[in-house]
Amino acid sequence: MKLRCKPLLAALMLAAAGPALAGTVTVITSFPKELTQAYKSAFEKANPDIKLEILNKNTVSGIAYVRETPEGKRPEIFWASAPDAFEVLSQAQLLENVSDIANPAVPATIGSFPINDPNGMFLGQALAGYGIMYNTRLVKAKKLPEPKTWEDLLRPEWFNNVGLTSPSRSGTTHLTVETILQGEGWEKGWETLLRMSGNSAALTDRSFGVPDGVNNGQFGAGPVIDFFGLSSKYSNFPVEFVYPDETAIVPANIGLIAGAANTEEGKKFIEFSLSKEGQELLLAPQISRLPVLPYEQLDNIPENYPNPLEIVERSKVNFDVDLSQQRYYIVQTLFDQTITFRHKELQAASKAIIDAEAKLGANPQGQAAELLAEAKKLAWAPLISAEQVKDQALIDLFAGDKKDTQISQQLSKLQGDWNSQAKANYEKAIELANQAASL
Repeated sequence: MKLRCKPLLAALMLAAAGPALAGTVTVITSFPKELTQAYKSAFEKANPDIKLEILNKNTVSGIAYVRETPEGKRPEIFWASAPDAFEVLSQAQLLENVSDIANPAVPATIGSFPINDPNGMFLGQALAGYGIMYNTRLVKAKKLPEPKTWEDLLRPEWFNNVGLTSPSRSGTTHLTVETILQGEGWEKGWETLLRMSGNSAALTDRSFGVPDGVNNGQFGAGPVIDFFGLSSKYSNFPVEFVYPDETAIVPANIGLIAGAANTEEGKKFIEFSLSKEGQELLLAPQISRLPVLPYEQLDNIPENYPNPLEIVERSKVNFDVDLSQQRYYIVQTLFDQTITFRHKELQAASKAIIDAEAKLGANPQGQAAELLAEAKKLAWAPLISAEQVKDQALIDLFAGDKKDTQISQQLSKLQGDWNSQAKANYEKAIELANQAASL
C-alpha cells in the first residue's frame, strides 16, 4: 500500500509546486543592463514558466562565442545592433529561420533598408542611428564649438576632448565607422576616422565607455549609437545628441541561434520583443530606443522623440550591409593596427600638425606648405586604397579559417606590416610637421 502511494504523493507535491520550467532562454547581447533587465522582468512576468538569462558580451566576442560553442549548448538568442554581425552568423549557418514569427505590423523597410532579413534569418527589433553625443557643460566651460557634424570633431579645439572605441571591441562602433566610410568614401572616410582618433583622449575598452565618459565629463564628445545619447539625455544628464547628415538608420536585430537547447522558448522571447508591450519598453527614459513598430501603433511617445523617418529622409548614407559584411574584419584590423595599437603615435602626429598649422597660419607658402601637406598625408591617409580593399585575395584571406596555419601566418605578417608602417608614417609626419613649423 505504501509503495502504491508514493507515485501519487510525488504527483501531488509536483502539482503543489506549480508548473515546471519550460526551459531557460539564454540571450547573448551587447546591450546595457537597463535594457536587458527591463525585458527580463517583463518577459518573465508574462511567461512565468520560462527563465531569461542574459549573457553580456560585445558583438565581436559574441560572434566568436557562438562559433566556438558546440551544438546543443549554444545560447538561444543573439541580440545586437550591428546587422553585418548577423550576416556573419547567417553565412556561418548559425541562425535558424524565424520568418514564421515575424510581426506583420512591422514595415518592410526603413528608407531603402529592409527591417527584417529578406531570407528570414533574423528580424529587426529596434531601429538604430549613429551620431555625436556631447557634454553641454564641458563644451560651455571649455568654449568648444558644439559639434553637429563629424567634421566638427576634427577641429583643433577638440584635440584631447574626444572619446572613441575600436570597432573590434564594439559592434555599434563598427557600424559608425562603416557609416562614415560609406557616407564619405574610403579615402575621405579614413581621413575623418584618423583625424578624429588623433583628437581623441583615449580609446575605451567597450562602446559604453564613450557615453559614460561623456556623461561624467571625461570626454567632451564622441561617436555613439543613438540610444546611448538619448537615454542619458532623457535621464537628465548634461548631454545632447545629434544625428550628422552622414548617418544611417538601420535595424538592431534579434535572431534565433541554431543548435540551442530551448528553441521554442527562444521564439517566444523574440515574439514578445516585437509585440506592442515589448516595443513600448524601448520608450522608457533609461532605454530610449527607436521602435520598429510605427509610432501610431504605440502609446506615450515622448515629446520631441526622434522620428526615424525624418532622419532617413535627410541622411546622405544609403547603407550597404553586404559591403560592410564583406570587409568586416579588414576594417577592424586596419583600424586596430593603425589606430588602436598606435594611438599615442597618431595623437602625437596630430598634435604636431595642429601646432604647425597654428604657427604657420591659414595659408602657409612654399616649402613649409609642402612639408605640412606631406605630414598630413602620412598621418591621415589609409594604408590601403579603395581598390586594394576590393581585392578578392585580401577578402578571401580575412574570410579564411584562422586555425589554418598558412592563413594565420599570412594574417600575422600583414598585420605586422600595417602596424610597422603606421608607426613609421606617424614618426615621419611629426618630423615633417616640426620642420614646417621651424620655417
